[in-house]
Amino acid sequence: MRKPSHRSRAVLAVATAAVLGVAGCDAVGGNSSGPTGTQAHRAKPMAPVWDTSPSSVAAVGDSITRGFDACTVLSDCPEVSWATGSSTEVDSLAVRLLGKAEAAERSWNYAVTGARMADLPGQVAQAVSRRPQLLTVMVGANDACRASTSAMTSVADFRADFEDALANLRKALPRTQVYVASVPNLKRLWSQGRTNPMGKQVWKLGICPSMLGDADALDAAATARRDTVQKRVEDYNEVLREVCAKDKRCRFDGGAVYDYRFGTDQLSHWDWFHPSVNGQARLAEIAYRAVTAKKT
Repeated sequence: MRKPSHRSRAVLAVATAAVLGVAGCDAVGGNSSGPTGTQAHRAKPMAPVWDTSPSSVAAVGDSITRGFDACTVLSDCPEVSWATGSSTEVDSLAVRLLGKAEAAERSWNYAVTGARMADLPGQVAQAVSRRPQLLTVMVGANDACRASTSAMTSVADFRADFEDALANLRKALPRTQVYVASVPNLKRLWSQGRTNPMGKQVWKLGICPSMLGDADALDAAATARRDTVQKRVEDYNEVLREVCAKDKRCRFDGGAVYDYRFGTDQLSHWDWFHPSVNGQARLAEIAYRAVTAKKT
């Protein structure tokens, strides 16, 4: 048999080195060689992409995460926030994950009543300074709750702002996990709240006029208006799902908040639209199930 040429031996050496290099990378990462013998059995398994017990929580979003109208009329009540509140009646996500003492030190609420998706990048920038292991996001209702349907945030702008917010987060904190709650079913909230005379009086102060305006009107124009708002909410939720799905450390709730059937006990008895303390507790339950699930 003919002896291999110098060129053949060089090619074989390069191929062998490449195979060994790949094997080493798979075992321990980088360019290091893999463990051998008993060391191979002692190699630590790779950490899971999603940690079901993060040690710090920051929240961004709108009035729901601020506990608006849950305690007193037209006021924030962050202590009952589903995400970071301290109330024992709510048992917030942060308390469930960290315990009450740790939650007081290791959770932060940057949500702002009235915020829309365009405000999310700024809120995320604030949250980044705390370097949270988990960021909760609940925003979008105010993008649909405008003075008219024509004033609602476009789906394209909603997507662009959400993508910007996540991109900025990833630049600063590539390993921070994100829980994204769906936008609530606004038409269902109108259907529940319109049975309460006091709630309808509060609605006239300007709460979600695109959906709640002329609350008792059932004519074709009013029905078309509400259906338009509802379709926009559904489109927003699809954006949240799609964008979140592209990030391996992002979990969307699968529409759980949208699907939740808020009853009168879960609605604020000040405005019959925002979650009550009981409603905040239900949101905390939904979030906790999503965050601690082994797989999504």
